[in-house]
Amino acid sequence: AAIARQRIQVFKPKLDNRYSDDDVVSHAQSRIHCEVVERASDIHGRLDPRTEVVGIDECQFFDDELPRVCTHLANLGKRVVLAGLDMDYRGVPFGPMPELLAIAEMVHKIQAICTRCGSSASYTQRLTADEQQVLVGATDVYEARCRRCHEPDGAVIGGERWLFEPADGESGSS
Repeated sequence: AAIARQRIQVFKPKLDNRYSDDDVVSHAQSRIHCEVVERASDIHGRLDPRTEVVGIDECQFFDDELPRVCTHLANLGKRVVLAGLDMDYRGVPFGPMPELLAIAEMVHKIQAICTRCGSSASYTQRLTADEQQVLVGATDVYEARCRRCHEPDGAVIGGERWLFEPADGESGSS
């Protein structure tokens, strides 16, 4: 979008202050200035009407209004680009991400490299004993893992405890 000289505006949740208070910062330390908002509905009040492309980072940390906000922006003719984790450290769908993935016109899932075995990684392994779902952290708290190396210790879904097995095994409740 920047190469095409389109007007870009980027937003992130106030909760995400790992690397910068007012920039989105990649693991490779690339930076782009952003608007910091408390709630998804705050994006409307901060949006410049000339903006053509709206980027929203760390979508999993936003409230459940984010899908409605994104739909409204798209209906206004804005190109909406989102980034976020689809699962938490237990492998459970995270925040508004399931609904955002369902309504997206295009989804591109990026994989990392498993820090244990070098395979493609789609899971986030928490390295601390803290059990709260939202814990903002970087490489000191999380690392990428593949399905086989991820250790979620199970997850509670619908009141039942589920253990995740490798793709070639059977999964079930215990």
